[in-house]
Amino acid sequence: MSDVVTEAVAALNAKMDGAGFNGTAKFAIKGEGSIIIDADGARASDDDADVTLTASPDVFKAILDGEMNPTTAFMTGKLSVDGDMGQAMKLSGVLS
Repeated sequence: MSDVVTEAVAALNAKMDGAGFNGTAKFAIKGEGSIIIDADGARASDDDADVTLTASPDVFKAILDGEMNPTTAFMTGKLSVDGDMGQAMKLSGVLS
């Protein structure tokens, strides 16, 4: 597992503050690996999910750090979404 994924899992769990997520979402970080977010929190995994969000490590970090809005990243083509768009919108609220 890459350092990017390890750091992202820790940051996501801190950001969610144990709240979990109602559904399953996968962040696919190009060239680094994948993270699953579900009711148990965030973990490194490549399991199937309701929605998959794919971005470069830089874009993912900017979203996680609050420097880039996930909706803006999607609208500008920096973040791709495959699957349940409703789950993606819920996740955006968790990350904000």
